[in-house]
Amino acid sequence: MDATTKTEVVCWSCHAAHSGGHFCAACGKIQPLPRGTDYFVLFGLPQKLWMDCAELEKLFHQLSWKLHPDNFVRASEYERELSLERSSQLNDAYRALRDPVSRVEYLLAHAGMRKEGAAKQQAPPELLEEVFELNESLDELRLVRASSRDGAELAALKQRLDVEEKKFEAKLREVDEELKRIAREWDTALDAGADAQQGMALMARMNDVLNRRSYIRNLVANVQKELAEA
Repeated sequence: MDATTKTEVVCWSCHAAHSGGHFCAACGKIQPLPRGTDYFVLFGLPQKLWMDCAELEKLFHQLSWKLHPDNFVRASEYERELSLERSSQLNDAYRALRDPVSRVEYLLAHAGMRKEGAAKQQAPPELLEEVFELNESLDELRLVRASSRDGAELAALKQRLDVEEKKFEAKLREVDEELKRIAREWDTALDAGADAQQGMALMARMNDVLNRRSYIRNLVANVQKELAEA
């Protein structure tokens, strides 16, 4: 289930075998990342979805200093290129892992399990009726705004939509809590040495929650946009 197992590779400079770290233990030269290395491995971390953000930031600053191009000014062109590449990868990795939701999205995307498409655009079945009512209210708001009808009617519609927006924001928080629960299940399964099938099942559940979250978040953003324009 965990794809962070290190693969033995050979140093490009001294040809000593090493476990795929940032630097060769024998000669100290910076090394290219082995193919398929994920962002967790980049920080020397397991593929766990809960992490101490302060510790992640500390690791980020430590590695940023070690890999910074200023440390390779007098090195070979190849080492300078590796430094620039690694620094860029490190920045991307930090952005992806410092946020709990983007961390889940990255884990799934790296494993080829992030499925969006049509499912992302469909209203979750349990919200169909509420989404229908919300869309009706939005259509009515646009109609009232376009026809410059009574201001009191517009104000009443905006108030109603404001209430509905807060209701969907609450649902978004519920979805985030559900995602956290599954993420904790993932970490527990990782510690227990769960097999690939169990890992894929958990990823599929997280993907469904992410799609639901994306739909609701877009819905809330759309309501906020319409209210601002009104």
